[in-house]
Parts: sequence; C-alpha cells; structure tokens
Amino acid sequence: QVRLVESGGGLVQPGGSLRLSCAASGSIFSSFAMGWYRQAPGKQRELVASINRSGLTNYADSVKGRFTISRDNAKNTVDLQMNSLKPEDTAVYYCNAYRVPSDYWGQGTQVIVST
Repeated sequence: QVRLVESGGGLVQPGGSLRLSCAASGSIFSSFAMGWYRQAPGKQRELVASINRSGLTNYADSVKGRFTISRDNAKNTVDLQMNSLKPEDTAVYYCNAYRVPSDYWGQGTQVIVST
C-alpha cells in the first residue's frame, strides 16, 4: 500500500511558476514509476509528466520545455516544477505511483493560473 500526499498548488499569474511536491509513504518508493496527471473541469484526466525507476522522464507535448519532473528516492518525493504557466494549465494535479499490478493516486492539489 502507498499513500500519496500532494502539496504546492495555488493561484499564480500567467507566466509565473509553481512547484508541486508529492510525498509517498508505505511501500518501497524507488520501485514505482511516478507521474503527475491533471484534470481540468469538464475534461478527462491526462498525463502531464512521468519518471520511471531509472529516472527516464516523459512529458505531454503541451508542457515540454516548461515543466520538469524529478524524484528523490531518499526522501520518497516526486516534484513537478512548473514554469511559464498558462491559463490552460489550470487543473487539479494528481500524483500517481505505478508498479504492476498496483496503481495509487493522491487526493490532488488545485492549480489556478489567472490574472
């Protein structure tokens, strides 16, 4: 069992930055692939960025060059640095831990990009 707790969301102006953090507890963190997803009102949840056990990263086209995912296996955390934020980045952001056959989610943190 893995418990995920996100933090760092909030209100930011367009062009600004936020750093989301996800703290994991429970099972062996380093054995999980980790990801950040988001869900905007009326839309499906989508993958934003992922990082596997080896540190290989993957990003949605919409955030490439602006967002950076990183993990610290010693601290059991995965972060998402978000720069040059746009109004279309507004969503609830969820942390995910995946290791076949297990799939765990955090409760989400709200990000609002607005003037």
